[in-house]
Amino acid sequence: AMAATRTVMRAVRVFEFGGPEVLKLQSDVLVPVPKENQVLIKVHACGVNPVETYIRSGTYARKPALPYTPGSDVSGVIEGVGQHVTAFKKGDRVFTLETVSGGYAEYAVAAANRVFPLPDKLDFRQGAALGVPYFTAYRALFQKGCAKAGETVLVHGASGGVGLAACQIARACGLKVLGTAGTEEGMNVILRNGAHQAFNHRDPNYIERIKECTGPAGVDIIIEMLSNVNLDADLQLLACAGRVMVVGCRGRIEINPRDTMSKESSIIGVSLFLATEEERQECATALLDGIEAGWLKPVVGLEYPLEKVSKAHEDIICSSGARGKMVLLL
Repeated sequence: AMAATRTVMRAVRVFEFGGPEVLKLQSDVLVPVPKENQVLIKVHACGVNPVETYIRSGTYARKPALPYTPGSDVSGVIEGVGQHVTAFKKGDRVFTLETVSGGYAEYAVAAANRVFPLPDKLDFRQGAALGVPYFTAYRALFQKGCAKAGETVLVHGASGGVGLAACQIARACGLKVLGTAGTEEGMNVILRNGAHQAFNHRDPNYIERIKECTGPAGVDIIIEMLSNVNLDADLQLLACAGRVMVVGCRGRIEINPRDTMSKESSIIGVSLFLATEEERQECATALLDGIEAGWLKPVVGLEYPLEKVSKAHEDIICSSGARGKMVLLL
């Protein structure tokens, strides 16, 4: 195995679960060494996902052993490879879906089968916006939602990383795309990235406006980022045999199950964590084809240096409206 020339690096460490303040930037963390079937990546950018704030707070179903370094969506350059790795060599531009050692760091180790080539068409910031958002959007639409060309999809919270990915993918695959955002700027972003129509979910009458747009037919698929707020209303918007794909949730909600009976609708949870190796490869192939064809272009939103990681975690939950994928730059 080849090791990095440096032995220590800067990395964010979490020693206890809690608020954003538990994210500690340290400068004396050992550079990890790739084992067999692993690669070491010199990190250029790392995406920030809402799920990382849930894990950090200790409220998520999966709790990593403390201390740990958060982050899965890394883009950068291969620095070294472990035994039996033939797909990559030092100097290759790559992006990941998952890391072993954590992505909020100058170097990260990842399993070789969770690493994919980063096409020259995209920069490292865009590379950090690919992993979780695009794989989740593809999984929600096709692997779990069985979306078909000609169907109508509503992306609820479309201006964030997963939302914009869903808009681009659905539009390219022949669906009619409706999206919601919380700001004028957010609505403009989603219209530029595949949505046929945009609605402001802060408008008290926006559900009625969506109904006017779809008519009695309703919506075939809803990609839902905030189901604890929207699920009850979502069920009213669905077409017969419609499905709500639960991608994000921050708490409980009361619904009337009868609403699913009248249309034989489905509520389906989506977890990229449960994808099989074949499903991950299917996602990767579809996305790399999309980059090649030119319709897949990640939108990068707010950018933060590693020193401002606590602020990034605060903003991804509390900011007034997303405008693309939040990234840390190294």
